Amino acid sequence: MEFGRISAPGWPLDRLFSILRSASVPQEKPSTPDVEDAPPYLTVDELLGRQRKVYLETYGCQMNVNDTEIAWSILQKSGYLRTSNLQEADVVLLVTCSIREKAEQTIWNRLHQLKSLKSKRLRSRVPLRIGILGCMAERLKEEILNREKTVDILAGPDAYRDLPRLLAVAESGQQAANVLLSLDETYADVVPVQTSPSATSAFVSIMRGCDNMCSYCIVPFTRGRERSRPVASILEEVRKLSEQGLKEVTLLGQNVNSFRDNSAVQFNNAVSTNLSRGFSTNYKAKQGGLRFAYLLDQVSRIDPEMRIRFTSPHPKDFPDEVLQLIHERDNICKQIHLPAQSGSSRVLEAMRRGYSREAYVELIHHIRESIPGVSLSSDFIAGFCGETEEDHLQTVSLLQEVQYNMGFLFAYSMRQKTRAYHRLKDDIPEEVKLRRLEELITVFREEATKANKTFVGCTQLVLVEGLSKRSATDLYGRNDGNLKVIFPDVEMEDVTNSGLRVQAQPGDYVLVKITSASSQTLKGHVLCRTTLKDSAAYC
Repeated sequence: MEFGRISAPGWPLDRLFSILRSASVPQEKPSTPDVEDAPPYLTVDELLGRQRKVYLETYGCQMNVNDTEIAWSILQKSGYLRTSNLQEADVVLLVTCSIREKAEQTIWNRLHQLKSLKSKRLRSRVPLRIGILGCMAERLKEEILNREKTVDILAGPDAYRDLPRLLAVAESGQQAANVLLSLDETYADVVPVQTSPSATSAFVSIMRGCDNMCSYCIVPFTRGRERSRPVASILEEVRKLSEQGLKEVTLLGQNVNSFRDNSAVQFNNAVSTNLSRGFSTNYKAKQGGLRFAYLLDQVSRIDPEMRIRFTSPHPKDFPDEVLQLIHERDNICKQIHLPAQSGSSRVLEAMRRGYSREAYVELIHHIRESIPGVSLSSDFIAGFCGETEEDHLQTVSLLQEVQYNMGFLFAYSMRQKTRAYHRLKDDIPEEVKLRRLEELITVFREEATKANKTFVGCTQLVLVEGLSKRSATDLYGRNDGNLKVIFPDVEMEDVTNSGLRVQAQPGDYVLVKITSASSQTLKGHVLCRTTLKDSAAYC
C-alpha cells in the first residue's frame, strides 16, 4: 500500500440494523481471512479477496490517513494483499478530500490517469477495479458514477466495513456504492494497520463527524454527526502502539476536544459542557459522558515516554481542566491548534463560529498564561462571503497580534450543501481572494519567523523521524511545539548510558541547541540522546 499526496485532517447494507459494540476492545488480527455472514446474494467465497493486490492513495487531512489504515485493516482480514506498485495492483482505492474544489479536481485528474491504466490492462489478468473512498464519494455520489464510468465502487467514510461486499459486487461488472452516513459508526473494534513499519508516530481516531455547522464547512455533510469511540477501545489501541515502540500518538477528530463517550451508562449524568469563556455553540448544550479532559488524562498515563498530541480542536472546547492537564503532564505536547478562520467579528458571525475576535484573543491570552511557552497554530480563510477590505485587514492584524508558530491558510472555496451555499453569496472575485491570501501568507511568515527565533539559543527536545530530505548528512525531527528541527547526523553522548557514544535513530529523543530559525524550520546542533523524562532538566 502506498500513500499518494497528503496535503496542508456507514453502515454496510447487509448490517444496516446492527449496533456498534458500546465498549468493545480491538481484537488481534486473525491469521486467516475473516469474513462475516454474507448477504443472501453473495457467497462467503465471493467476499474473499483471494490475494488480489490493493494499492491505496491518500489525499487530504490526517483523518484520511487514519481512514486508509482502517480500510486496509478490513480488506486485509478479507484476504487481500497490499502493494506499493501501481502496475501490479488489482484494486486501486483513492481516499479522498472534499474540503476545497482544488482537492476534488486533483482526484478528477487522477481518475483520468487511471482510466488509461485500466484500458491497457491485459485480458489475461483480472479486471482492474477502481474505487473512490471518503468525503468526495459522500459529497458527489451519483455524479462520480455517471461522469466516470471507470469508477467501480464508492464508499463513504462510514461504509468501510462494506468494502469486501462492494468489491464482490464490482466483480460482476456492476458499479457498487454505499454512502450511508451513520449515527454511531466509530470503527472502535477495527485495529488500524500502520502502513509504515519504520514509523515513530501514529494517528488514533477518537471521534468522527462534527455538529458545529459552520456556514462554510462541508464536513458535517460528508462525515456526519459527532459520535465518539468508547474510552476503553481508545486506551487499548494506544497501549498496543506503545508496545510496538511508537513514541508519539496524535488523537484525531474533526472536533477532537468535543469528545464525549456516552457508552458507559454510569457516566451519563446531567453535567453540562464547560465552554471557553465568551464562546457559544450552534446546537443545544450536551450533557453527560466522559469528556476530553478525562480521555487525555488516561491516555497520557499509559506511557510516560510517549508524546501525546491532538487535532483538530475547536476554540470553544478549551475548559480550564484541559489547559491545566496540558501544563502538568510532561508527555502532553505544549502545542495547541486554535483555528481562528478570520480576525473580523463580523465575518466570524457570518461563518457561525460562535465567538468574536475579542473572545478569541482573550482565550489566546488565557492559554499562554496557563501554559507558559505554548506553541500555537491556526487556520485562516481568505475571501469569505462578504469579506470587506477592512475585514481582511483585521485578519492581518490578528496574525500580527498573536504571532502563530504555524499556520494553514487558504482562499475560500464555496461547497454545495453548506449554509453559505444556500444563504450567502460568493461575491469576492478570485483574483481578490488570491491577493488577500498572499498578503496573509506573507504576514504569517514574517510573524512566525519572529516567534520561532525566540527558540535560538534554547535547548529543545526532539523526537527523531529520519534523514533530512534535503541533506544526507542531516537528520530531522519535531520539537514539543511540532516544529521541524534539522541537525547534523553525528555521534553523541547517550545520557542514559554513561560513556556510550551513539548516532540517533528514528524514535530516539535527542536534545538539540537551536542556532537558527525560519517561519517553518529550526536548525541546531545535537547535544545528546536522552529520554522524555530526563529531558526536563535541560529544557
